[in-house]
This record gives sequence, C-alpha cells and structure tokens, in this order.
Amino acid sequence: MEKNKSTKQKKRQSLHRRGSQLAQAAIQTAILEDTNKQILKFEHKLKEHDMYPLQPTGIDILQVNLGYMCNLTCEHCHVDAGPTRREIMTKESMQACLNVIHKANVKTVDLTGGAPEMNPNFRWFVQEIRTISQDIEIIVRSNLTILVSNQKYRTYPEFFKEHRLSVIASLPCYTEGNTDKQRGNGVFVDSIEALKILNSLGYGQEDSNLALHLVYNPGGAFLPGSQEGLQRDYKRVLAEQHNLVFNNLYTITNLPISRFLEYLLAEDKLDMYMELLVNSFNAHAAHGVMCRNTLSVAWDGSLYDCDFNQMLHLPLEERAPQHIQDFDLDKVMDRSIILGQHCYGCTAGAGSSCQGSLT
Repeated sequence: MEKNKSTKQKKRQSLHRRGSQLAQAAIQTAILEDTNKQILKFEHKLKEHDMYPLQPTGIDILQVNLGYMCNLTCEHCHVDAGPTRREIMTKESMQACLNVIHKANVKTVDLTGGAPEMNPNFRWFVQEIRTISQDIEIIVRSNLTILVSNQKYRTYPEFFKEHRLSVIASLPCYTEGNTDKQRGNGVFVDSIEALKILNSLGYGQEDSNLALHLVYNPGGAFLPGSQEGLQRDYKRVLAEQHNLVFNNLYTITNLPISRFLEYLLAEDKLDMYMELLVNSFNAHAAHGVMCRNTLSVAWDGSLYDCDFNQMLHLPLEERAPQHIQDFDLDKVMDRSIILGQHCYGCTAGAGSSCQGSLT
C-alpha cells in the first residue's frame, strides 16, 4: 500500500486559507511602501544610475504559472501556494500561450506554480509546445516531492525525459533538518528519492542533454552566499551522502512578499531586511534582472513583468496588453517595467533571478 505523504507535512496553511490580511496583495504593497520611509524608492535608485525607466530587452522567456495548487505549504513561499488553492490555468488560456509562443518565437517556456505538474492539462500543454518546435527549452519548476507523492505523478519523470524538459528543482539545503524546517517534515527524504529517480533516467548526468538544476533560497532574513561556493558544497555533500549528481545550483533571494513577509513581520525583521537589500544594491545586477527578457503569465492569463509583480497584482503598464489573449508584441516591447520596493530583492548582492545570481 502506498504511504500517505500528507501525514508527513507540517500543519501549515496558506495565508488565503487562514484569512490573513496579508493574503491581499494591496496590503502587502502598502506595508512595503510604508516600511522605513527613509528608504529611497527603487525607481529613484535606478535614476541615480541612469537606468530609469527600466525597459524590456526582449521576450526570450515566457514564464507560465499553471496554478497555485501545491502539495506543500512551504514557510517562505512567495506564491502562497498550497493544497487548498484552487486557482488553475484553463486549457483556453494555455492555447493563448501557445499562440504567443509561436508568434513571438519564444525560446524558453518556464512552467511554474504552485506545483505545475498538478494542472490537469500539464501533459497536453507540454506536448503542444513540442509540436511548435523541438528546439524550445521547456523548464518545469518542480518541488520534487510531487514526483513521489502518488502513482500518477511517479510517471512524470519519464514524461519529462521523453519531451526533454529541463528540471529546476527546489532544495533549500543539503541537510534534512534545514530543508524540513522550511518546507515541511519529510520533504528532504522525498526530495532525495525523486532526485535518485531523475538521476536514474539520465538527468544531471555527465554528457547528458537532460538538465537538472537545484535551487537554494535562504532560511532566514539574509542574502544567499556565493552561488559558486554553495554549488561546490551541494555537489560534494549530495554525492558523498546520497550518490546524487546535478548540473547547476541557482541561488535565489527571498523577496519580502507573501509568507516570507509574514515571517519578517512576526520576527520583527522587516526593517532590517529591507535595509540589507537596499545597502546591497548592485547596479550591474539591475541591468540583468529577469523582468527585462521575461514575460509572466498568471493562471488566469493576466500579464505581468515578473512572477513577483504577479503575486503583488501589479500588472503590465496600462498601454501594454493586460491578458495573454490580447498579446501584441510591439506594445509589450514598448512598455516600461512596473517597479516597487520589493525590486530591491532582485538587485541585492550578486542579484537574483529565476535562473540564479546575475553577477
């Protein structure tokens, strides 16, 4: 009999499930704007470096959020995802995304969530993208545990291999204690099991065209350490203790929104963390932020400059299309990117994007 994975998770609930005021994007934004009024507005920081307005360089990546449903409820989740979230992208919106992928000659499709695998049309969507082109890179952002949660999802790693998906997998630490503290009891053990399955299929192996990348994000109110140094540590420990291999480690800064914002407020560390982000501003990283070459599509088809703006309900500039069904490449390219105080998170230290550090 298959074990019940749900009993292994900490009894966390999403902000939405708890009816928290922080579930409202407008309240999160107001808190960030009001925190420490001495902090320079992000747009003014860019003006100091002759980088305002911030404008796109292209649409190399279409990042599609397939829904907020997830089998986990992680402590620092900026999506506020969880098992009780019912926001799921429809097949109609997926078809509109396919039209844009074809029309705009998108080179990378980045599938995220929640757990994107839980969208009932996940397989169909991937197959349709492959029909458009065999050369498009398709990324699936997996929490790993979903792949061993029940028999249905245990078939997904082979599906990933068949369609040559690049797997970017969350693993906030190479130790069980730190991982489970952030993501829930039993997550580390399940993640190792899923990684072993992926390795057995060729993912992360030398001379393989099956990319397996891991993601680290800090467990508290501090910036990630050196991506290169952390990658060496991850590779050494996972190889020695679990006989596992992977390609690259991506370090991603926790942005002060959603459940991480709740953590900062509960620990009375929001002012300190914002000051850390501001004092660590890196102009070079600002040039390479992901909103410049990425377009974010929400589960309902709404368009955003990035995944974080999506969570704060900050849509594209008014003159740009607001929904994937109204996509117009010229108008999308002619927009200015919407900014807020949370943007300091992407430009702090080595910088942070969905593909890791920027410098």
